[in-house]
Amino acid sequence: MPIKNFIFDFDGTLADSGETGVLATQSAFKQLGYSEPSKSLIEYYMGVPIEESFKKMNPDYTYTEREFQTLLSTFRKLYQSIEQENMTTFPNIPLVLSKLHQHQKKIFVVSSKHSTPLQRNLQQLNIDQYFDGVSGFDQVEHYKPAPDGILLIERQFNLISDETIMIGDAIFDVQMGQAAHVKTAAVTWGAHDLKMLVGSKPDYIFEQVNDILSLQ
Repeated sequence: MPIKNFIFDFDGTLADSGETGVLATQSAFKQLGYSEPSKSLIEYYMGVPIEESFKKMNPDYTYTEREFQTLLSTFRKLYQSIEQENMTTFPNIPLVLSKLHQHQKKIFVVSSKHSTPLQRNLQQLNIDQYFDGVSGFDQVEHYKPAPDGILLIERQFNLISDETIMIGDAIFDVQMGQAAHVKTAAVTWGAHDLKMLVGSKPDYIFEQVNDILSLQ
């Protein structure tokens, strides 16, 4: 059955945020006196909402609710202050999205970001016009790798699972797609390395952005 519906992760798949996530995370932890997580640890948890990943990055500390909310808000302010300087699309992403759109494919984003900054980022990158819908973590009960984000999009737009693919740079994206019973593709230009992605057993592995067009 041909693939008609393309669901993308955002950070590390569509958007190259450079060091934005790493710098904002490390700065937030440092400003508030917590142990600064390593770059590799932060990159591993990209794709998981900060509401969950920040606790896993500092497992020996139990935050009060006030402390944790302060950490989250500090990160968000730091991230927004530097994202415009650091965030771009990966090469050829706008072209690929344009071609999918021209071929009347339905295109979506399911992200662990809140839907408000997600929409802002899509507009900043000038690719928001290609998307039929987006799902942020605030719109679902369970985060990646739970299938909620994909299932929400499927319900809203009456999608058929056999005609749908989830494309992401992290094992959590592949696991989410598998849990939702859609096809999955892992891309190698983001957070997780090839060995880790192969181990998650996606249906496809793409090493070049233009490879996505082979699914048309």
